[in-house]
Amino acid sequence: MDLRHISFRLLEVFMSVVKTGSISETARRLHLTQPTVSLQIKRLQEAVAEPLMVMQHQKMHVTEAGLELYKTCQQVFGHFEDYQDFLTELNGGERGRCKIAMVNTAQYILPKLLGPYSNLHPHVELPLEIGNRAEVLNRFERGEDDIYVFSHPPSLEHAQAARFLHNPLEFIVPVNHPLAQVESVKLSDLMQYRFLLRENGSATRMLFESELQSRGLVLSDSVQMASNEAIRVAVSSGMGIAVLSRHVLAKDDASFKVLTVTDTHLASHWYFVMRTDRHISHAARNFLKFAQQHLEQYLDSQWVRNELDNLQLN
Repeated sequence: MDLRHISFRLLEVFMSVVKTGSISETARRLHLTQPTVSLQIKRLQEAVAEPLMVMQHQKMHVTEAGLELYKTCQQVFGHFEDYQDFLTELNGGERGRCKIAMVNTAQYILPKLLGPYSNLHPHVELPLEIGNRAEVLNRFERGEDDIYVFSHPPSLEHAQAARFLHNPLEFIVPVNHPLAQVESVKLSDLMQYRFLLRENGSATRMLFESELQSRGLVLSDSVQMASNEAIRVAVSSGMGIAVLSRHVLAKDDASFKVLTVTDTHLASHWYFVMRTDRHISHAARNFLKFAQQHLEQYLDSQWVRNELDNLQLN
């Protein structure tokens, strides 16, 4: 590899093509022409002396050499972003970026920490990505963010996770449902009713379906929905019953009834997750330290499970 022919601009163009999967989109984002982008990629491949991308079935695929270069670029650019933060701090400022990706349900929890942190550190950027479990897992695999929030963290060699909040699940029914007036029920009593479920791969759904399978129970009817809010509204409208995180349910919402299911207690935990092979920003480390110190102040203390000191933040 001839490093003399590799520039930051070439690497920036390469990273954009990998992220977007498109020459034309990279050209638009970087204000270049498509031939210029193609030429930059060609020059980089010549310098590396390995193919970085190949076209298959009219779709661009990154080669093994390309993926490794992409990871190296993330490390290099991450270190330079930190160096810029360091220079800013030397000049008396307090700036930086903490990139966070979270699964949908976490949006009911994390802002309670992000709000106070942002007020104390107004010049720290906090770009957030919210998606379903599969989408956030894809971001984790690509190493696009500093911190990830899961209720079912990935069991991968390059992942480190620390729980910070207990996540009990509740069964809810419409207020006019036959079970709404019943003092308590068993899980088997619910099988005859329509369940409103999140998409396949959702941590809540996986936990619920695992419980059903272990008990030999089968739902008679179910409808899949894209978000917790859609499910909550649909339950309130009488469309069916559901199992949701307690943290999703407003305490003063009288449009549904929480059931007491005597033989079932479903729960998980919320975790902060980081990649061990990726450099994270000073701002991300500072946010995690802030969270470690203030979890019980800003979250419901009865559910806090503070194990953030297990994270290696160096």
